[in-house]
Amino acid sequence: MARYDRRQTIRPFRERLAALIEQGGGRQAEYARRIGVDRSTLSQLLAGKDDRLPRADTVAAIAQTSQVSADWLLGLSQEDQADEAIVGPPLEIATGAADPANERLRVWHAEAAGYKVRYVPTTLPDLLKTDEVNAYEFGASRGMSAELATRSAQDNLAYTRRPETDIEVCTSLQSLEGFARGEGIWRDLAPGHRRAQLENIAQLADELYPTLRWFLFDALQHYAPPVTIFGPIRAVLYTGEVYFVFNSTDHIRILTENFDSLIRSATVQPPDVPRLATRLIDEIRD
Repeated sequence: MARYDRRQTIRPFRERLAALIEQGGGRQAEYARRIGVDRSTLSQLLAGKDDRLPRADTVAAIAQTSQVSADWLLGLSQEDQADEAIVGPPLEIATGAADPANERLRVWHAEAAGYKVRYVPTTLPDLLKTDEVNAYEFGASRGMSAELATRSAQDNLAYTRRPETDIEVCTSLQSLEGFARGEGIWRDLAPGHRRAQLENIAQLADELYPTLRWFLFDALQHYAPPVTIFGPIRAVLYTGEVYFVFNSTDHIRILTENFDSLIRSATVQPPDVPRLATRLIDEIRD
């Protein structure tokens, strides 16, 4: 019987762990926090100075956090498509995009804990919406109730108040001005509800800053489709009833660069959003 050589396991483990960290942005301290170890322990796992294997619970934590199998992580599974084992298929299509309470969103946010989340909403940022706006927006929805939308908004607001949260929102200035004037889909929303929504925006945008930073750009110069970028992990594009989920590093990088270009061109900076909302309130006529 051939003698077991633990180097046959520790070598691929270190290589694959390093690949997982790199795919996740390369920040060892953040990755250590996500798997529940200190940075020095993670450094030892990567160092190559001895042949000690990690504890079983550490292997399980790494596998669960990075969504890979323990066999693959330890080199016991010789999959040819290692990149897919790490990040999943480069592109997925998933239904339920019209449902802001979709369980996928909760999972994606949880997996992105500690990373910056970049967000272009379809209308207003969900976590800033009042109950009345949710009731109006989702009252005619076939697959989503106003109650669920409100609960989702409350959950998102609670998530944003967590100390590790870092969220950037980008929308057009014209979309917020159009809301205040009751244009487009908002034409039947009562002036009082629009006023209350802007008051809520003014209060929360000020309270949550700098954890939440809302930038507004000129829609005459730029366009942004509804998208959420969950750090370096995935980017999700919203197209009506379905999500296009991008898992590849190149796709995520391109969408992130596009989002960052919107921020650089923003005409309204986050500290100025409360003042803008207050000014728009004064322009609402009953």
